[in-house]
Amino acid sequence: MAAGELHIYNWGDYTNPKLIEKFQKETGIKVTLDSYDSNETMLSKVRAGGTGYDIVVPSDYTVKIMIEEGLLAETHPNQMANFKNVRPEAANVYWDNGRNYTVPWQFGTTSFAVNTAKYTGDINTYAILFDPPKELQGRINMLDDEMSVIHAAERYLGVPRCGGDPANLKKVSEALLKAKPYWRTFSYDARIKLTAGDVDAGEIWNGDSYRGRKEMPALKYAYPKEGIEGWMDNVAVLKDAPNMENAKAFQNFLMLPENAALISDFAGYDNGITGANNFLPESFANSPEIKAPAGSPTPEFVPPCPKAVLEVYNKIWTNLRK
Repeated sequence: MAAGELHIYNWGDYTNPKLIEKFQKETGIKVTLDSYDSNETMLSKVRAGGTGYDIVVPSDYTVKIMIEEGLLAETHPNQMANFKNVRPEAANVYWDNGRNYTVPWQFGTTSFAVNTAKYTGDINTYAILFDPPKELQGRINMLDDEMSVIHAAERYLGVPRCGGDPANLKKVSEALLKAKPYWRTFSYDARIKLTAGDVDAGEIWNGDSYRGRKEMPALKYAYPKEGIEGWMDNVAVLKDAPNMENAKAFQNFLMLPENAALISDFAGYDNGITGANNFLPESFANSPEIKAPAGSPTPEFVPPCPKAVLEVYNKIWTNLRK
């Protein structure tokens, strides 16, 4: 039995309490968990230093930034006992190729969902968000997430992600400002707002939509023809982690299929570990939110944008959120 502590900083409503209980029971390590609402929130806290956290769970592009800035410990998950369970496509990734720093947590897509009891037309287009039908006007929630919202606008307009062309960036800004009156809220509580009936459409992650449909069967996840955002969240250890060995033990623990299944069972996303689906209901792996229908666009993983583009994005976002 190990001992001591482990301090985890993860996205909110994303960690199965049963997973933490199991880890504590098997290792004797006491876990504390704090949450954040965006990669940018977590990153600014880590950059400031002295967080006291051991584990963070950055998305793909954020891992790349954190490795480049020297913020993560090279823990070599690829040399750990349970690494053999990682699916090849989850090991050979642009942000940490071969997995020297991170292990998969969950992966999925960002799109939007519609309450089909309120709107019965075609939902597989970003026009639902940017030029919505009358039934949905004023009844839309957008994620309070700069990248997701701006990349959605870029897909709608057919312009490249992270492109520096001023004419395109102007179009993006104009499309967002034109659509803003149709939007009711900006919130990460996408599923809660939809299932409570506060809104009838909204940007959402596929697993959150899966959880929402279990409460509200009319909720349908969209696969917009203009493209869809892919992402993967990863378990990383901070370079200044106070409990380095405990953090490594946690990374290894997560690569066991039955433990990865606990992650997915709670939050509703796929996990990148071979055999995990054997511990999950068959309805999970075959659900429309997890298994995209034939002909759906291939998810696009967007690398970090150039600094000059990010500066313009920040201005566009600040103006939009005024």
